[in-house]
Amino acid sequence: MTEYRAHFDAQIDFANGGGLRAEAFRLDLPSADLGEAQIGELLVRHLGLTLVGSVALSNLEIVEEPHRGSRGVGDPGTGVAAASVGRSAERGELIDLSHTISAGLVTYPGIPAPTITPHLTREASREHYAPGTEFEIDVIHLAGNTGTYLDSPFHRYADGGDLASLPLDTLVGVPAEVFRLTDASTRGIPAEVFFDRELAGSAVLLHTGWSRHFGRPEYAHGSPFLTEAGARHLADAGVALVGIDALNIDDTESGGERPAHSILLAAGIHVVEHLTALERVPVRGARFTAVPPRVDGFGTFPVRAFAEVPAG
Repeated sequence: MTEYRAHFDAQIDFANGGGLRAEAFRLDLPSADLGEAQIGELLVRHLGLTLVGSVALSNLEIVEEPHRGSRGVGDPGTGVAAASVGRSAERGELIDLSHTISAGLVTYPGIPAPTITPHLTREASREHYAPGTEFEIDVIHLAGNTGTYLDSPFHRYADGGDLASLPLDTLVGVPAEVFRLTDASTRGIPAEVFFDRELAGSAVLLHTGWSRHFGRPEYAHGSPFLTEAGARHLADAGVALVGIDALNIDDTESGGERPAHSILLAAGIHVVEHLTALERVPVRGARFTAVPPRVDGFGTFPVRAFAEVPAG
């Protein structure tokens, strides 16, 4: 296989002052069709420089020449591509567990559907920016209980922690324990389901399969739920979060009582409702993330929930 190297002079200036000059420098290339900017980036990676402000190359020549071991050129493509591939392989697969929010979406009967209206259209923005530059700014009006969302204690209790108070370590990369309940014979999920696992600090995800009805009228009737005893067991076990791919963590057809919400949120355990795609998450080994915006005095808000499944 033919190998290539770049010969050039370089002027490197740093963002915090100072600079570095290189003359007749030689650098391995992964291919012969790289541009000056890509070669400049490879140079920065090869030298291990930080806080670089600019890189300018001159007298650039690309020649056929055996590689000498420049750092960041071990894989096809640029050093950026190689680093990106490495990070993805280390991170593993990301599985999106959220429903898409769109104008008119009905998440829960009686909760107003979101509306999306323009504040500044692309056409109108052209009056404010240089030729060829345009933006769109929209306004979304939605209830906190829209799409896939997270309940904080403030949702249930006036003195409970609101969205702005939630520690990130209880929302990001939480070890997930998935319970397969798609063939359950009853709607209520009992405490006994959880007896076989140690659940402290985990995100307990209840996979009922009910998300297949999301967005349709049948989603609102006959939905699975967590029983009061089940909620009590999870609170006593010290879980960090409970999620469900159904209408509600509680039985909305039994009157106005909400024992699961009351027990879990009183214990500072987050609740995530209306998940989807839990069939793609392994029973154990994944990590769950669901982060709402940091809104003061607000109890519930949509999240981009996802699971990270280790590679291999």
